[in-house]
Amino acid sequence: MISLRRVTIFIGGVRGDELVTTTAARTLTGRLLTTLPSVRAFAGRHRWFLVVLSFGAALRLVAMIGYRPALWFPDSYTYVVTALWPRPDLVRPAGYSMFLRLLEPFHSFGLVAFTQHLLGLATGVLVYTAVLRLRGRRWAGALAAAPVLLDAYQVELEHLLVSDTLFAFLAIAAVVAVLGPLTWRAAVTAGLLLGAATLTRTIGLPLIAVVAVCLLARHRSAPGRAGGRWLAGVLVAAALVPVAGYATWFAATYHRFGIVGSNGVFLYARTMSFADCGVMRPPPDLAVLCDPTPPARRPPSQEYVWAAGSPLVALPGITFTRETDGLAGRFALLALRSQPLDYVASVLSEMARSFSPGRPVYPDQAIYDLYEFPATAPPPPTRAPAMAGAAAAERYEDGPIGTRIVEPYAGWIRAYQDVVRLPGAALLVILLLPPAVALVRRRRGGGAGASWALPWMTSLALLAIPAATAEFDYRYTLPAVPLACLAAALLTARQVERSESA
Repeated sequence: MISLRRVTIFIGGVRGDELVTTTAARTLTGRLLTTLPSVRAFAGRHRWFLVVLSFGAALRLVAMIGYRPALWFPDSYTYVVTALWPRPDLVRPAGYSMFLRLLEPFHSFGLVAFTQHLLGLATGVLVYTAVLRLRGRRWAGALAAAPVLLDAYQVELEHLLVSDTLFAFLAIAAVVAVLGPLTWRAAVTAGLLLGAATLTRTIGLPLIAVVAVCLLARHRSAPGRAGGRWLAGVLVAAALVPVAGYATWFAATYHRFGIVGSNGVFLYARTMSFADCGVMRPPPDLAVLCDPTPPARRPPSQEYVWAAGSPLVALPGITFTRETDGLAGRFALLALRSQPLDYVASVLSEMARSFSPGRPVYPDQAIYDLYEFPATAPPPPTRAPAMAGAAAAERYEDGPIGTRIVEPYAGWIRAYQDVVRLPGAALLVILLLPPAVALVRRRRGGGAGASWALPWMTSLALLAIPAATAEFDYRYTLPAVPLACLAAALLTARQVERSESA
């Protein structure tokens, strides 16, 4: 290798090889001197977000070192089985299982957890860049990204082998894709992302309608209104293409069209929080699903899906047969028709759990504990289906799958989780802020703007739909948080909002 010290400049010229080396060194040095100020300027402009992002990355690194290779949830084993032997599942769509299958050649659940942590960081980046793209304040973008980057329960959820992190990234990316000027490329991109989100969690299906309606409302008074309608249609069509393809696969497997076979069962379980057969007066074939226990003394809704004492589970055959699901769906619809006000009150009560000042145990201690970083290694599963799934997971990992807890790193992230999270009351304030500020601006005669409406409505839908169709769960709240924070941060994008409404 030629050293610059060997360069000898003669009065008549420079040796050829030394000339090449000198020129390359000068070029590299010049590029570095040109680039470094740009890097420093970029870091200076975005210093607060980079601090938050770096701290979020450090938290995830500590979690990965402290809990190896990942944390398990009861649903995890089903996802792994479907990943190894692809087949539509009756309870959960197979999107997350296909995500696992993509990573299966590496035989590492640690890599799965690492990838999910990257998706969590990428979600924070999406929120921040969306605020900047619409000319919001940088400090507002950093604050909006902080919960998804720094909330300890978000980090723990990413370390769990469940679909929520992937779903949240896909849904938020879809919303961000259509926040700016709506083009056909943006509509197709958002539609495909929403389709993928639907195949990851079924709550994505109503989100397609929510996003399309918001886009129609945004363009209703614009000169290109017809174009806005056409692009909203493009978004819906792009979203439904993968969903229809999956539904066809599901129909070929189970001889019924859909993406899951449990909608009736879960809606039945939801209505059991208030259903009164004395009011409903069900026919004999539905009366077998009645529970004589007064609604105020009944267990959480999920018990009516899984517990052996549930009237539905006590029926012959498996819970999710076509006949049982249809029977449960008919019972649920009768309950909704007979007691609509009780249903609304129940949904609002379930939604209110998202805004609790503390973090009360719900739906039970076992599920609640799964969202905490454990102090001791979780025991292996004991139920037969989960044990079969554990065997499949060992094949996926090509080795043992038990979680190893490594101190002091695990203790650090547990201590952090004890103090750092977004309180439910704070989420309520964040959700109330955009419509309140828009109303004040409108009354003062200023431009209220509408850029916040799409992420706000999507966030609200993510909180309301589980409460309306299943039940409240703490992990269902987390995907709604970044969108609510994004909506609040977009209140600072006043210049864009005025130009959009002009």
